[in-house]
Amino acid sequence: MENIKQIIADLLPEAVFEEKEKLTVIVEPTDLRRLIKILHDNKDLPFDYLVYLIGMDWGEKLGVIYLLSSSTDTSKEIVIKTGTADRENPLLYTVTDFYETAHLNEREVYAMYGIRFINNPDMRRFLLNDDWVGFPMRKDYDGDPAINPVSVESKDIIDTAPRIMETPEGLKEEIVNVFEPDDYLINIGPQHPSTHGVMHFRTALNGEVVKKIDIHSGYIHRGIEKLSESLMYPQILHFTDRLDYLSANINRHALCMCVEKAAGIEVPVRAQYIRTIMDELNRISSHLLAWSAQTNDLGATTAFIYGMREREMILDIFDKTCGGRLIINQNVIGGVMFDIYADFQKDVKAFIPYMREKLKEYDRFFSHNVIALGRMVKIGMLSKEDAISYSVTGPAGRASGWACDVRKYQPYALYDQVEFKEIIRTESDSYARYMNRLDEIEESLKIIEQLIDNIPEGEHLAKTKAIIRLPEGEYFQGVEAGKGLFGVYIESRGDKTPYRVKFRSPSLSLVSVMPLICKNEKISDFIGIGGSMDYVIPDIDR
Repeated sequence: MENIKQIIADLLPEAVFEEKEKLTVIVEPTDLRRLIKILHDNKDLPFDYLVYLIGMDWGEKLGVIYLLSSSTDTSKEIVIKTGTADRENPLLYTVTDFYETAHLNEREVYAMYGIRFINNPDMRRFLLNDDWVGFPMRKDYDGDPAINPVSVESKDIIDTAPRIMETPEGLKEEIVNVFEPDDYLINIGPQHPSTHGVMHFRTALNGEVVKKIDIHSGYIHRGIEKLSESLMYPQILHFTDRLDYLSANINRHALCMCVEKAAGIEVPVRAQYIRTIMDELNRISSHLLAWSAQTNDLGATTAFIYGMREREMILDIFDKTCGGRLIINQNVIGGVMFDIYADFQKDVKAFIPYMREKLKEYDRFFSHNVIALGRMVKIGMLSKEDAISYSVTGPAGRASGWACDVRKYQPYALYDQVEFKEIIRTESDSYARYMNRLDEIEESLKIIEQLIDNIPEGEHLAKTKAIIRLPEGEYFQGVEAGKGLFGVYIESRGDKTPYRVKFRSPSLSLVSVMPLICKNEKISDFIGIGGSMDYVIPDIDR
């Protein structure tokens, strides 16, 4: 990374480097794109993967933090900051031509902070209506409910998008149509059982073929990141369970590790074993539900019941461990809230061979079914390049040939002490994504096997202060959740509450790529493709 630092210094002598955990550079808005381009196009180590795009209100400035990584080595990361002092009309330049994932992320920053991005082709607010008064994540936001009263009136959908484009004559504000005038439009969702949550896909059809999809989200937006700014760190933990609730234990693990790393809290080894085993059980549970939902989307109700049957066994283990089934409530700062029960190891060891037999059964009765293959093979194609540009991680990204497992390249807990295979396929279709999850269940079983008989004696929870204050600074932590990289960013000003919390949602990337991989596919395959992506909407509507 010293080489990268020198490249930046040579290109932008006025750039400011900060002494942080990650290489951090501050640039003026006018220099941002020059820096992004040289990093993105670097031949030896291309920073072609946008991990985070975080809106910020620093008081004197409104701005954005970009965390970039390389698809060839995801352990290499660089943080770029830029901002503007104009709070009345804050403008920054878009990076959507470098990173496709920036489209929805920039629209979210606009909705929450009021920052508009020059040359972004669609500057509608994301997660909030365009008539919302104020920008909620700003520090001076007025949260008086009377300013934004709840309306019970139905509103027409207006298919136009504002934007600010740079022209030879200067900046030009314009409004463009999202669809062509003669497009035939249908609404898929938001109250559709197979959109996997309250998600609205406004879809243009050419006969029965998908022509274009426009994504609308925010129906269950809960303001979790804003709420976190007024809560102490232990009070924030339960929010992560309610994002991707199917990876609740893994998500909370990320937040706990972020706080523990910042506060210098050493987690007992026994707790590390319990956390890792519970994470892998949670991953199996998540993949089983993904498999069940996808098969049900394709019409196989029997497969759905089978998958839910096996998942119940895992939920029973969770229940007996900590009293939770879906919202597990086990990880806390310093370790785990509850030690394992007397028969925990016995129950887990009994589940492993049982699950292996069921994987064979799934393979035998569904995975090679001619109807299922016809609905998945060569359907919903996602190239490796597009997976990287849209930041599609997890089983979906690895089904496109991209090695991006956080457990391998940025190991945490005990993942550097166990052997497992990163499941990668190159077929890039719905079937590859389907098979990846089944194969990852087997790898999770292998990880659990290596740990279950070796849980050491000792404490399961470190002693921590009643009120935790993190040192001033910025802290990142990522984990491999069931759907991909779940990330936590915390900025602390030394108080008992965080200055800023950002949760990086893997599902936002999975949804953002749907218009691309569904284009020119039949409308009947739309639901099956969505099932293969395995997104969950509360993970997006933070």
